[in-house]
Amino acid sequence: MNTMTKRTLWWLPRILGILFIIFLSLFAFDVFGEGYGFWETLLALIIHLTPSIVLIIVLLLAWRWEWIGTLAFVGAGFLYLVMAKSQHWSAYLLIGGIPMLIGVLFLTGWFAKKKSDQSGTP
Repeated sequence: MNTMTKRTLWWLPRILGILFIIFLSLFAFDVFGEGYGFWETLLALIIHLTPSIVLIIVLLLAWRWEWIGTLAFVGAGFLYLVMAKSQHWSAYLLIGGIPMLIGVLFLTGWFAKKKSDQSGTP
């Protein structure tokens, strides 16, 4: 496997993870239009940002250990697919499918790293 492919497999899930967390965080801004007071708005914002905060922690751990990213992102996508009821197919694809794709990319990068380590090539 050449250096460019290894680099791509290392960076792609991390960049997509950051972009997905930003995308997911945008949905938290709907609390500002609800007419809550300051403390209610702050609490609602924290509650809406909880999945993003969890994914940030997961991404930080996955930066070093790809298997954590594999399990957590695939699990997050699957959890959304199981918990979401009566959503449009695009919501399932975006909010459930993208984290699964990121998890698969972490898995691919993990296997490539293990194969590279076993063969002794940098």
